[in-house]
Amino acid sequence: MSALTEVQPTVTVTPAQVKFFHEHGFLAVDRITTGDEVERLQAAYDRIFAERCGREEGNQFDLGGSDEDGKPAALPQILNPLKYAPELGEVMARVNARAISKQLLGEDCKDRGSHAILKPAGYGAPTPWHQDEAYWGSDLEYCSLSVWIPLQEASVENGCLWFVPGSHKLEVQAHRCIGGDTRVHGLEMLDHERFTKHAVACPIPAGGATFHLNGTMHYAGPNTTQTPRRALILGFGLDAKPRQTPRKFPWNEAKRAPRQERAKAFRERQEKKTTA
Repeated sequence: MSALTEVQPTVTVTPAQVKFFHEHGFLAVDRITTGDEVERLQAAYDRIFAERCGREEGNQFDLGGSDEDGKPAALPQILNPLKYAPELGEVMARVNARAISKQLLGEDCKDRGSHAILKPAGYGAPTPWHQDEAYWGSDLEYCSLSVWIPLQEASVENGCLWFVPGSHKLEVQAHRCIGGDTRVHGLEMLDHERFTKHAVACPIPAGGATFHLNGTMHYAGPNTTQTPRRALILGFGLDAKPRQTPRKFPWNEAKRAPRQERAKAFRERQEKKTTA
């Protein structure tokens, strides 16, 4: 499948589902691909995590811990996994995810990158309550969504996503690095108890997907099962626009994560190669 844009989607959503998404900020779809494709995705996914692809570039790191070499990662993450395993993107799951995203946000919706988060069997850490936009630049207005695709059944026990309905209508709340440790890349929302009393869990089958907006508050619990919890996340969205109202995200300015240093060193080495 070389020309994904020419392949017709096999899954769409209804007007009622589109309305639900805009009212609540999230949507769960039971299946956007086949069981056979999930198996192929799982094999590629497991390979890049086993090889720690992208670590030198700062793209592989521990989202939930201090990211020290030689220490097991509590919440391994890989940014841009399609770079290391292109087959992750050459699939019907992506065709359907893109098509549904266009239904939800409009035909101008574009691909906006990808990442993968692994919760290891038995000890994978929770992903704290947060809003995705808290990780991004503070000077832009966004209209984007994330498509979260589990490569095995996603249950409450292994870390399915939870959402706060309607929270996408709120401003980005105060965040900090997990545990207040600025070495940790992951963020957690402060005072989340104010909002999460009516949170909704979204367990879904392997090859299903959840769609959520950039401001939607969400969380995933720890993996207490004996199998890994694999999630491939695809981003889609409209072009960001300059904000009229200034704001600050001091938690990003305070961050001193090791992955930042690795990424900086990698860029400097690449620049030297191009000028040598």
